[in-house]
Amino acid sequence: MTSPLDAITWPDHTDRLTLRPATPDDLEATWQFRRLESVNHWITRAPATLEEYCTQFEAPDSLARTIVVQLDGKVIGDLMLKLDDAWAQAEVVKEARGVQAELGWVLHPDHAGHGYATEAVRELIRLCFEDLRLRRVTANCFAGNDASWRLMERVGMRRELYTVRESLHRSGEWLDGVGYALLADEWRRTDR
Repeated sequence: MTSPLDAITWPDHTDRLTLRPATPDDLEATWQFRRLESVNHWITRAPATLEEYCTQFEAPDSLARTIVVQLDGKVIGDLMLKLDDAWAQAEVVKEARGVQAELGWVLHPDHAGHGYATEAVRELIRLCFEDLRLRRVTANCFAGNDASWRLMERVGMRRELYTVRESLHRSGEWLDGVGYALLADEWRRTDR
């Protein structure tokens, strides 16, 4: 299965971090933080067992869009890069294919508060706009996930929507959501 990640030269390095595509060997390392209640409270899937997580993590479409974040060789988080088509009218639908991406992230709580998530997501955005030549990136989260939407703002994304009780949480409660985006030309105008 080809992945949009194949267009990037890996591994990718920032000042402190290494980013690379996930492999099945990253299963245990990512499970260590994704299984934590403080983490899985906010993420889309919260498998109860390592076996359930394995099925989800090793699915070809999941691996194809997952990037691990390493600090000194240790996996401390992961990123999602999911290529999307833009909405388009029928006559120009072909030109709207694969021009944007939805981003996501998870960081081990032991490494929070040091700027690692900001550094990793800024680099992911750079990869989207420079290496993949995308025109737009988006990210969404529950409105109550302050750490996530504050990160979106730190990396220069703009809030585009606020939804009221639009998202059903596994707790059974309907929660508000927020959506952020950034265009390539906006990113190029900022002082990166």
